[in-house]
Amino acid sequence: MLRSGPGGASGVPVALRLLRDCGGLQGIAARSARELHGPGLGPARAASLVAAFGLARRLCEEEFRPGRLLHDAREVAGWVRAAARGARRERFYAVLLDARSCVIGLRVISTGIVDAAPVHPREVFGPAVREAASAVVLAHNHPSGDPSPSEQDRAATERLRRAGELLGIEVLDHVVVGSDRYFSFADDATQPYGAAASAVGAGARG
Repeated sequence: MLRSGPGGASGVPVALRLLRDCGGLQGIAARSARELHGPGLGPARAASLVAAFGLARRLCEEEFRPGRLLHDAREVAGWVRAAARGARRERFYAVLLDARSCVIGLRVISTGIVDAAPVHPREVFGPAVREAASAVVLAHNHPSGDPSPSEQDRAATERLRRAGELLGIEVLDHVVVGSDRYFSFADDATQPYGAAASAVGAGARG
């Protein structure tokens, strides 16, 4: 991507400096073009790097194309981990599903602060009602890297589950995603979502 450094020299030293200063690829992915701009990296190349990471995130989104059958929490966790890689703030997502557990759409519900992404039932179920979803799978990232759910996560899950019951839209799971592990509120994260019919419980998977 960098091709060359100052004066036509190799771009390797510039790349190594970026990796060191940003703390690796995840750190680079979290930076804006303005933040990346520096010695040996002008505005155009900085913008190209940001665009490359953006395309990578869009490629991950392709995995949740409409009509795709969603099987379990591991799939959701993998997508969220890739999409939110390097994010400094929590992002809350909802996967909208039809009666066969096929994807209708993926929605970013909210972006919060470092350790919280406030979400209201209307923000989750508004799109679900408009698009006639039968169920949703909720997910959010923990920038700290630790997927252990907070008390706020537990309270939000229960609040959203009850709201879904009133609307006839089942909350199949809430997946909390860390750097290399995830936590699933479903009773059994390996159970196909198409066979799930119970309220969210508790479970953890790597």
